Amino acid sequence: MGVKSIIAKIWAKNHIRKASYWKKNAVASQERILLELVAKAEKTLFGIAHDFKNIRNLSDFQERVPIQDYESLRPFIDKIKHGDRDILWPDTPLYLAKTSGTTSGSKYIPISKEGMPYQISAAQSAILHYIHNSGNASFTEGKMIFLQGNPTLDNVGGIPTGRLSGIVAHHIPSYLQKNRLPSWKTNCIDDWEAKLDAIIQETAGEDMRLISGIPPWMIMYFERLEAKTGKTIRQLFPKLQLIITGGVNYQPYEEKMKSYIGNDVDVIQTFPASEGFFAFQDQKDSEELLLLTHHGIFYEFIPLKKPGTKDEVRLALSEVEIGEDYALLLTTNSGLWAYSIGDVIRFTSLSPYRIQVSGRTKHFTSAFGEHVIAYEVEEAMRATLILHPETQVNEFHLCPQVNPEIGLPYHEWFIEFGQKPRNMDQFSADLDAEMCKRNVYYEDLIKGNIIRSLLIYPLEVGSFNTAAAASGKLGGQNKLPRLANNREFADLLIKNPFI
Repeated sequence: MGVKSIIAKIWAKNHIRKASYWKKNAVASQERILLELVAKAEKTLFGIAHDFKNIRNLSDFQERVPIQDYESLRPFIDKIKHGDRDILWPDTPLYLAKTSGTTSGSKYIPISKEGMPYQISAAQSAILHYIHNSGNASFTEGKMIFLQGNPTLDNVGGIPTGRLSGIVAHHIPSYLQKNRLPSWKTNCIDDWEAKLDAIIQETAGEDMRLISGIPPWMIMYFERLEAKTGKTIRQLFPKLQLIITGGVNYQPYEEKMKSYIGNDVDVIQTFPASEGFFAFQDQKDSEELLLLTHHGIFYEFIPLKKPGTKDEVRLALSEVEIGEDYALLLTTNSGLWAYSIGDVIRFTSLSPYRIQVSGRTKHFTSAFGEHVIAYEVEEAMRATLILHPETQVNEFHLCPQVNPEIGLPYHEWFIEFGQKPRNMDQFSADLDAEMCKRNVYYEDLIKGNIIRSLLIYPLEVGSFNTAAAASGKLGGQNKLPRLANNREFADLLIKNPFI
């Protein structure tokens, strides 16, 4: 055992001892954080406009601060971009994280000097939990690769601005710098295809122990790496121990990932975003995510009880229930207030508070009132693949076909098969049956002859990458929509077939 491994295990043991306190006191931490955030921002433009000085409890806060989205905060953020101070949070942000919005164009999310350290410490905590639970820290002795965005930052209103993963690259702890790949020069390449080739050149011969990134882009890296070297990932990286992933649900990519890395490489799933780092997998044999209730973020939860509608009751952590779906609201130490991030979560445990991400408030299919969410389609696909073990699905997208040329409307599944099922009709029927099990409204629509059973549009390998390139979302931290209530991405898949 190397020196780094020994130090890492000691550090992990101490960290877990401290973490046990906040896990047991989550509700009290949340109540304290809200009042601390309000007091800190009392004299900001937003705080004055919303009477922060008279907020004494959650009820006061909810009365004065309505639910926010990016459009409602845009006037404040525009002032920040123009160089104004004390707008959403005291002083000016340390960074602006630029993200791609579907309805608002590019978004600029403030990250304060108080908020930035939590992005790093949350990732550290995830790794330390893993070391403690697994008893294995040997990955610290080898190389680590982070598939991330360009760390070159622009300047907006005097504030460094860029993608979150590029911003985080400026804060990698010094003790990891010697082990970290790719090089700074390679990370600064904008074109994803060129960057991927450079990453492969730098990493193919290295003792890679840890790989971090969004699953579809890790898969692309593995595919290209094997094609260029003629070796398997396990031959290239025999000591690979750990995969850290986030951004999208890992489950739909699990089988494809295993085909490259095998079953003996551990996976940590995380839930980070530009707005904050919210949760991570803290148990080695469970995919539940531990909600970080002490990291400068106050959470509220809106129950999603009826298809296509929202019950606007805003619940505190102490009021949530296991198994219910909630839209997530954030109040953060970077100046977001009752902000709807667009994610839907479901609690799996209340002691400690653990969650799973069940979808996006804007990523759903409900053209006929069924309100199908990502969790349902991903679980249906997972169950169907168990029934058809010979089948490999690389990627898929679901959207409604409202006006077919013939017959009733239907759900259309665009599926990129790595290996097609032996019986496509049976695969389709099984997938439809699994969807009916998970969404009673969908089942009722079929039984009532409002819509017909789903249809599958099979795609060749590479189709999703081609469509992603056409939409400017190839590589880095870009995420493709699993489902939609329109046919915008479906049209890209049809218009830009893989050749």
